[in-house]
Amino acid sequence: MKILDLTHTITEDMPVYPGTLPPRLESANTYEENGFRETLITMYSHTGTHMDAPAHLFPGRTTLDQFPVSQFAGKALVVDCLGLPDGGAIGMERLAPYGDKARQADFLLFHLGWDERWGTGDYFGDYPCIDDEVLQFVLDTGKKGIGFDVIGVDPIPDEALTRHKKLFRDHEIVNIENLKNLGQCGGDLFWFFALPLKQADADGAPVRAVAFWPDAD
Repeated sequence: MKILDLTHTITEDMPVYPGTLPPRLESANTYEENGFRETLITMYSHTGTHMDAPAHLFPGRTTLDQFPVSQFAGKALVVDCLGLPDGGAIGMERLAPYGDKARQADFLLFHLGWDERWGTGDYFGDYPCIDDEVLQFVLDTGKKGIGFDVIGVDPIPDEALTRHKKLFRDHEIVNIENLKNLGQCGGDLFWFFALPLKQADADGAPVRAVAFWPDAD
């Protein structure tokens, strides 16, 4: 089998959404004083490689803990979006080369290559975003989720969160942000797991996202 980690490591100096405090990893107990080591972790629910729930935007909508665990696993397809200009649109022409695989996938993961900018100021730049036609395709084909190797499904200046709202207003779907290594997943369907912390009333949570090929050497 082959398993590929698609998750950024949580550190105190990691990139966070502008205006958000970085995580704190504080020593709570030590080998010397307590005979064991334990860490107090303080961070926002949308830190690092994480998942948004519909409740992120709308009161009364589904929280992550209300989804069955099957929502977080399925067949995924990585969509090659390399070469787009800053601020460009991810249109249906990016899905066309994959044919019916784009419809069969439970998750569409959009590879812009921005994980290479992780840890630099460029990561918060004008990354390309999916256009309205692609977003409607996602909803019409009943995806379990979508994912990106950028910090948001909406551009940072869009305080109205237009895409988030269309995604979550009426659909049972999740959104995964800050993925990495999507360029190593190839152009075929593969097993994908993105398991969030099982927190009560979760509007979002960090995930450990992995790609899995059970028959690979």
